[in-house]
This record gives sequence, structure tokens and C-alpha cells, in this order.
Amino acid sequence: MMKKKSIPASKPFLILFLCQMISALDVPLDSKLLEELSQPPTITHQSPKDYIVDPRENIVIQCEAKGKPPPSFSWTRNGTHFDIDKDAQVTMKPNSGTLVINIMNGGKAEAYEGVYQCTARNERGAAISNNIVIRPSRSPLWTKEKLEPHQVREGDSLVLHCRPPVGLPPPIIFWMDNAFQRLPQSERVSQGLNGDLYFSNVQPEDTREDYICYARFNHTQTIQQKQPISVKVFSSKPVTERQPVLLTPTGSTSTKVELRGNVLLLECIAAGLPTPVIRWIKEGGELPANRTFFENFKKTLKIIDVSEADSGNYKCIARNTLGSVHHVISVTVKAAPYWITAPRNLVLSPGEDGTLICRANGNPKPSISWLANGVPIAIAPEDPSRKVDGDTIIFSHVQERSSAVYQCNASNEYGYLLANAFVNVLAEPPRILTPANKLYQVIADSPALLDCAYFGSPKPEIEWFKGVKGSILRGNEYVFHDNGTLEIPVAQKDSTGTYTCVARNELGKIQNEVHLEIKDPTMIIKQPEYKVVQRYGQVSFECIIKHDSTLLPTVIWLKDNDELPDDERFLVGKDNLTIMNVTDKDDGTYTCIVNTTLDSVSASAVLTVVAAPPTPAIIYARPNPPFDLELTGQLERSIELSWIPGDENNSPITHFVIEYEDGLHEPGVWHYQTEVPGTQTTVQLKLSPYVNYSFRVVAVNKIGRSQPSEPSEQYLTKSASPDENPANVQGIGSEPDNLVITWESLKGFQSNGPGLQYKVSWRQKDVDDEWTSVIVANVSKYIVSGTPTFVPYEIKVQALNDLGYAPEPSEVIGHSGEDLPMVAPGNVQVHVINSTLAKVHWDPVPLKTVRGHLQGYKVYYWKVQSLSRRSRRHVEKKILTFRGNKTFGMLPGLEPYSSYKLNVRVVNGKGEGPASPDKVFKTPEGVPSSPSYLKITNPTLDSLTLEWGSPTHPNGVLTSYILKFQPINNTHELGPLVEIRIPANESSLILKNLNYSTRYKFYFNAQTSVGSGSQITEEAVTIMDEAMASRQVDIATQGWFIGLMCAVALLILILLIVCFIRRNKGGKYPVKEKEDAHADPEIQPMKEDDGTFGEYSDAEDHKPLKKGSRTPSDRTVKKEDSDDSLVDYGEGVNGQFNEDGSFIGQYSGKKEKEPAEGNESSEAPSPVNAMNSFV
Repeated sequence: MMKKKSIPASKPFLILFLCQMISALDVPLDSKLLEELSQPPTITHQSPKDYIVDPRENIVIQCEAKGKPPPSFSWTRNGTHFDIDKDAQVTMKPNSGTLVINIMNGGKAEAYEGVYQCTARNERGAAISNNIVIRPSRSPLWTKEKLEPHQVREGDSLVLHCRPPVGLPPPIIFWMDNAFQRLPQSERVSQGLNGDLYFSNVQPEDTREDYICYARFNHTQTIQQKQPISVKVFSSKPVTERQPVLLTPTGSTSTKVELRGNVLLLECIAAGLPTPVIRWIKEGGELPANRTFFENFKKTLKIIDVSEADSGNYKCIARNTLGSVHHVISVTVKAAPYWITAPRNLVLSPGEDGTLICRANGNPKPSISWLANGVPIAIAPEDPSRKVDGDTIIFSHVQERSSAVYQCNASNEYGYLLANAFVNVLAEPPRILTPANKLYQVIADSPALLDCAYFGSPKPEIEWFKGVKGSILRGNEYVFHDNGTLEIPVAQKDSTGTYTCVARNELGKIQNEVHLEIKDPTMIIKQPEYKVVQRYGQVSFECIIKHDSTLLPTVIWLKDNDELPDDERFLVGKDNLTIMNVTDKDDGTYTCIVNTTLDSVSASAVLTVVAAPPTPAIIYARPNPPFDLELTGQLERSIELSWIPGDENNSPITHFVIEYEDGLHEPGVWHYQTEVPGTQTTVQLKLSPYVNYSFRVVAVNKIGRSQPSEPSEQYLTKSASPDENPANVQGIGSEPDNLVITWESLKGFQSNGPGLQYKVSWRQKDVDDEWTSVIVANVSKYIVSGTPTFVPYEIKVQALNDLGYAPEPSEVIGHSGEDLPMVAPGNVQVHVINSTLAKVHWDPVPLKTVRGHLQGYKVYYWKVQSLSRRSRRHVEKKILTFRGNKTFGMLPGLEPYSSYKLNVRVVNGKGEGPASPDKVFKTPEGVPSSPSYLKITNPTLDSLTLEWGSPTHPNGVLTSYILKFQPINNTHELGPLVEIRIPANESSLILKNLNYSTRYKFYFNAQTSVGSGSQITEEAVTIMDEAMASRQVDIATQGWFIGLMCAVALLILILLIVCFIRRNKGGKYPVKEKEDAHADPEIQPMKEDDGTFGEYSDAEDHKPLKKGSRTPSDRTVKKEDSDDSLVDYGEGVNGQFNEDGSFIGQYSGKKEKEPAEGNESSEAPSPVNAMNSFV
């Protein structure tokens, strides 16, 4: 969008704008002008920084540049001059800096590895390319290795290592078989990021001899394969289920560093049976929406376009039915340098000032260095007009010899950015680039834009004249754009004519003529109307137009905003559309569009198709528009509007809506004014000064709104001074030595008259100063320069126009710009409260030194080293902010037994002040974390071997380890607890004199002088005595036991026969007989489907007997009589018996008790249990 101004700007503003315009546009002039202007070199194309080439093809290193005169090119290799003429294999393309190294005719790519840099130079300066690192791609063969077959037990985990050769770039890994078919992957079997093939648990179908890892090197289009790997899975029944264990990554925590903008890939692959399921979370936050993806069956977390906000701890959790395991990956996002403000080309005139700004960010913060024509600026030739100030070069009173190309280098440990920006000092007379005698055609009452594209140095001043001897154009009816364009906001017929643009600077003057023609607008004077037509009837829509005689209109009809159906029933005439033999599908909205080369108008109407009614139906429709609008009783601030309502169309008009158009400020835009009841046809309207009013009326009934009426005649109200002043006046400094006063500009109709301006006044508060005032054009900002830093000002902004001032405005308080605080907080003291918490105190800084709004204090603190390990680590500073004038704060989350440093800084709206001297403090010892692991190995009849790892966080000096253990019997009851203290330097222990075939539970923790840390627990079992095991097995093979089981089976068979005979005789229990004898006609037998007993059905008779369904003859149930008592069933001993002893409680099965974990009970099998198994 073009910037606007109402009067010509001053010369200093022109010079500043020229700097901005040219640097932003990079001199985008026409080709003829480009051939005439001198310009320093600009690199237009270059090879990438890291350039991997195919060693079989010629190496092409790109370097293209433009400039006037055309630049010459030279190269360096590994920091020294690269003499192309001395190497027959190297040529440079004509009129280019691109190098071609001939590899296909005997050259070797390895001989040309190195760092290359191109320089493009002409008489105005030298531009340089990035450092281009040339490396040939490599696809080495796989090293020969003997691969042993893998023999794996079913259910165990397996990792097949790929270990591809190191290539450049790294290869793409995939697994296939001998038939070149990709091996299927799933949650159980998948490929890791390192190329290895992971099996969470192996199955018999995994047995095969052709697991082959392939490495594809895309750059050389080659594929290498590893020797086939053989896997044989042997079965072991039963297959033991296992809790999840992470195959990768190892341990409980790991770290990952990724660069800003890259893709973050985190991986967790687990072993276990059943196959574990992986879940990802971010500790203390949410995974970023729209940038998070899960791959490889959720084993890989992928976050694209990472930023510093994505740093944190990411936890993967592997879970199956037996338990879970997790791993925490601490992610740190660093950043290679990236631009905040890259330097831009600068075109200046002799004697002008300008700046080159180079600002970049990164993590860590990049350093900025400048070069001039490819040479470090510190050793470049002196230029008195140039001054380097950190990331800015300031130019003052430049001369033509100041032209040069400057390079800004922003670098940190992760990369660098290099940008070229030239300073081109030109002295050129004005040129007008718009073609002479160009013709513009515009519709009346529309804006007209007349171009006057120009160039000159210094920037020319532009003036417009109408006619050959006309006076200079001024006033509010014209808008003068900074690019030279003249805008006539509301072009009228009398705007037609010849306009002259004059451009002049101190080196010359030039002019150009253009022509403007104003055309009548195209109008639809008879619009299509809403129609209701009976099916199979005929309907016609009119569209009569009026247009400028010199313009050729075209008329297009649309149905529902689409082309008319290709149907001969639709007849398009000159002024109408006729539809013959109307059908239901013709229902819709029909639009007439009239186009000319300059404007377009349209009108629509709805067609409703109805069935032919037996009797005429009442048609309800929107009202017809009002007509005959009349303005009477014209006053300065009010007028009376009257109208005649249109046809109601069988639905009474509920109200009228009055709208207005401001033809002076917003032509063509209609605004809501008011509304009146449907019975009223006149209204008194309030008016504003300096508005060219037109009114129209819309009638509304229950069906909808009518079309607007034809506009009334125009009424221009008289001008007056403004009634109101700008709102939202503020004063906030953007720099330490200025005050930026802003306000909301008045709308066009609020100006009340021509020549809207603002009187801006200010004075320093609490100082006996007079008001300073300035009158500015219709803008919304004014900058007061040269103010003292951060002092209060009284500010007021008053509107005025050609007729006078608005009422006296109210005053507001603002402040000039802030600057960084001058001093650091003093007397910083630290009080260590405990091993993880400290309190810091400081003295407040004097308010005068804050030089801005005091926002608070920031405490920077960081861990220097752990006192237990005496090993330094990467310093990660933490920051706590304390708002307001607070002079103390708590530092939580400290690590015990560590050395810390901190400093304090005051913060205002500009930033942070200097840091106080670093204060050192130490935290006392704390209790340690749990030992990193506890493993129990080498079980024997009476001993176990324990191995452990020291705590990850000792939090002090370890004094000892505490081991407690106790036996666990088959009912999971715990035995006596034994405690052993172990020296801190031990890492294993053999426990002897334990009971055989016994489960023990172990509790293990570490101690410092402060106390005991959290404990880790494990369980283990000693080996069973072989003699006892053989006795347990032999009892089931004894003859007496087999005989007893047969007798029990025979007894059950006899009992079944007796029950069957009894059923055939009666089929009813005694309780049923009693019910029949005392039958109550009101009582019906109870059925099984509602939970009670009636007659037994055949389905019930054929159900197998349940365990424990037999009862002793004395009608009692005792737990000691059988291991399978009624207590184990739904009703238990509380089951109900009838008078005759029949059991009337419902039978309910109960699952057998789970066997003791590990089946390690030393008890012999129960004969009763064996009998139940037999039945």
C-alpha cells in the first residue's frame, strides 16, 4: 500500500525516505536506467555452504553476480588465492564466476576437496560468497565379517546389528530378504534410527536365514548389502512373560541437543512379552500441537521445526500387562545464527547520512564482525565518513569514493551467516520513468491515480500541474503519494484534462504529461425482480442498462452464481432473460452482470417455482422499495426526509431502515442512520458538518428486506470547526532522547471541514516551562527529539481545520524514552536455608539510576560444581524475576552439597542493568538418591549374590549402605527383618546361611551424614532341594493314590445315576411338593430367569455338576471337611436351606485361586485337589 501525504515533505525527510526506498527496492529501475547507473557488485547465485559432489561427474561451483560495470571474479581455496590459469582441469564460465572442474577427463574429485570462496569486484566495491565446502560423496564397501547364527529362545528379545559403512552423506538403511522383499515390521519387530533391527520378543515365524541389511547411498545411486544373518528360534514351553525392558536408549536418562528449525527425532524401543506399547509425554508441558508426529509404531517421536521453547524433558513409557519402564531424554535446543535484521543495500547522495544494521540471534548469541570489500574492516582502507558501532555502521556526509560493499558475518559454534550490502553514492539528475502522454480513463465519482515514477539522487521533489499553464495543484481534493502518484479521490467530469508532473533536484529538472478522461458510470436502470411462476409456465427477467457512449458493455446472466444451464429453454435477449416451460430445477437466484473495461455492475432476483394451485393463492413477498424520496427543512445540523412506501406484497411493513452515503469522504459506502416504524413515512435526521449526504430507505416485512430505494438528492452541510479532539493520546519514548506522541486520527466526517490538522503541545511536568506546540498535517504521530531520559511530560493534542479549533483538549501524562539502568544492586547477601533452598537479599538501587519504569530485579544463579564429585559441568544459568521494588527472594530447587554463584540486576522497560559482583555460596549435604540399581545373581541353596550401583545423586559424602531383608512365605506373609550395614566403598555382597527354596525381599539404600536416602527393593528365591522336589513328583505315581482316585470317580458315577432315576420318577424337589399342596392362586411359581426356583427344565438337568455342590448328610458345611467348601462359592456358609433340608440358594461358580508366583511351593499336591482335577 502506498504511503500518503497531504503537502510536500521537507528536504531532510526526502533524504531519509530516499535511503529507505532505494535500500528496500535494491534499485528496481527499468533496464535502460540500469545500464546507465553505476552499481557495486551483488552476489545473485552461489553454491550451498556444504556442497557434496558426485566424484564421477564434473564439479560445478556456482558464483553469479550483477553490477555496473560488470564485475570480475576471483577465487580462494583454503584461504589462499586459487590460480585457475595454472590448473588445466579448471575453467571459469564466460561473464560469470562459476567454476567447472573437469573430473570426467582424468581429474580426481578428492584432489579438489577444500573450502572455496568467490569474490566479485568492480570499481565500486567487492562482494564475496559464503565459504563453500566441497566434499566428494563416498559409498564404501561393507567390511568383511563372519556372522554367527543367532539361536534365540521363543519370547526373548533380539537385536540384529546393521553397522553400515560410514558414507558421505550417510546412507539410508532398510532390511530385505534374498528375494528383495522388505521384511515386514510391526510393534514387535521394527528398525531403529541407527539401522539395527529390534525384536521385542521373537516368535517361531521369525526363524529364517536371510535377514539382510541394505545401505543405499543416494548421491552415487549405489546400494551395498551386508552378509545375510541367520536367526533360529527354539521353543520352550511354557513361554515366560516378561516386564518391559528398554533396548534403546539404555539407562534411565539421556540427553539430546538439536538445532532450531531442524527435525527432532527421539526413539524408545523396548523388549517384553506381551509386546510393550510406547507412550510419549513432555514433563511439565504439552507436546506441541500441529508439529508432533509419531512414527515407527509410536517408538519414534518426531517434532518438526523445533524452537527453544521445545527444550525440556521428554519421557517415553513402555508398558505391557506385567508392568512398565520409562526413560527421560533431556532435550536442549540450540540455534545457529538467524537474521533479525539483515543489512540492506543503501543508495545515498553526496553529503547524505545513512546506516547499515546487522542484527542476528542464536544460541549461543552470535558474534558480529564487519568486512569492507571482503577485507576485515579493522584493516580496510580508512573512510572518514564511516563509523562502526557494534552491529551498526554509521555513515556521515558520504562522498562518491565512499561507495563499497560491506559484509556482515554473524557466527557461533553452530554456524554462520554472511550478508553483502553495498553503499552506492550517486549524484544523478531527475528521471521520469512513466511513459509520456499516457492516457488514464476513470469512472466518475471513483478515485483517479496518475503515475509519475521517478528517480534521482538526491531524491527529486515532485509537483503536479493541470493544463499547460495551470498553477500547482494543492488542497484536500488531491492526495500526493511518496512514489510520485497523484490521486484524485473523487474524480468528476471537470477532472478531465492534461496533467503535468515536474521532478527537480539540485542537479536538474524534468517534466512529463499524462491525460485523464472521466467516463459515465454503468447503471442498471431496470433491474430483474423477484418472480413466482407456476410449473411449466414462462418467466422473464429484465436488465436494462445505461452506460458511457464510448464504452462497450457486455451482459452476462448467471444462475446461483454459475453459468446458465446449456438448455434451449433459456433465451438471452438484449435486455432480458426468458425461461420457457419452467421446471422445479429452475428455482434459484438469477444475476445480471454488466461489464465494461472500467467498471462492473450487477443485480439479482429470485425465481420461485410453485405447483399450479386449484385456486389463486395469496403470494407473500418482500415489499417493493420506497420511492419519491424528498428532503425538506434543511438546517445546518438537521434535515427532514419523507418517502412513499412501495407495495407491501400481502405482508405488512414492520419498519423502515434509513441509510446514508458520504459522497465527499466515502463515496459508494452506505451507513446505517436510523429506523422508524412501518406506519411512519417521515423522519427528522441529525447531520454532521462538511458531509455530502445522500439518503435511501429500505422497507422490511416478515418475509425480508426490500431493495433499497433510489438515492435522494445530495445535501452538502456547511463546514464547521471540529467538535471533538483525537482519542487515545499517548506519550512513550522509543529512544532515550525522544518522546513519541501518538493519537487516533479523526474520521473523515469528524473533521467538520477542510484542512484537518492537529496542534500537538507538550511541556516537562513539574518544571516551570511554557508549552511547546507544533501544528502537523493529518497524521497520527509526532516525535519530540532531544529530551532528557525518562522524565514526565504533559501532553495534549487539539484538532483544527480551516474554520477553527476544536474545544480545549484534556492533558495526559507521558514519559520520554527509557535507557538501561546505570548501577547494579549492592550488598548482595545469601542465606542458605537448607540443602535445596536459599534466600538472597540486596539493597535497592536509587530510583534516579533506574532511568525508566522499575519492573523488578532478576537473579541469575548457576551451579559451579558438585562438592562430592569435584567435577565441573556445563554451566546452565537460571533466572528468577522479582516484580516491583522487592529486595529479597527465594532460590528453590538447588542441588545439595554444591557450589553456586549468583548476581542480581535491576530491570526497566528498556532492559537489564549491569550485574552485581558474583556471589558464591554452598549448599549443605542432603540425603542421597536411591542406588542406581540392585541386581541379585548366582542363587544357590543357601546364598545369594547382591550387586549395586552408587546413587546417581549422592548429595554429599556417602558413609554406608543399609541392607534389610526378610523371607516371604507362600501366603505372602513377611518373616523377621534382618539389617546389615555395608561400607560405602563396597559394590557387592554374598549373603550366606539362607533357607533353600525360599523367597526373600530386599530393601537397599545409601546414607550420608544427614541421613538415609530413598530405598530400592528387589525379590529373589534360593534354589529348591532336589530330593524334596523328587518326593513331590513321586507321590502322584504311587499305586495307592491312583486307586483312591478311581474309587472316588466310581462313587461320583453312582451318585449321578441315582439322581437321574430320581428325576424320572418325579422331577421335583420336596419343596416343590409342599408348594403344590398349599398352592395359593395368587402366587405363581418362580422361574430361573427372574432369579428364583420353579420347575427344573431340561436345560438345567444337563448342566454338569459344579465343584462343592454336594453337602454332608447332617446338612452342615464345614471348612475343615473339604478343601472345596461352599465358602468358596457365591453364597458361602450363609446359603439358605428349606425345612426339608433342600438347598435353595443359587449356585455360583468361583474362579480357582491363582497359583503362588513362580510355582515354588514346597507342599505336596493335595489329594482333594487332584480329585477335583480328575472330575
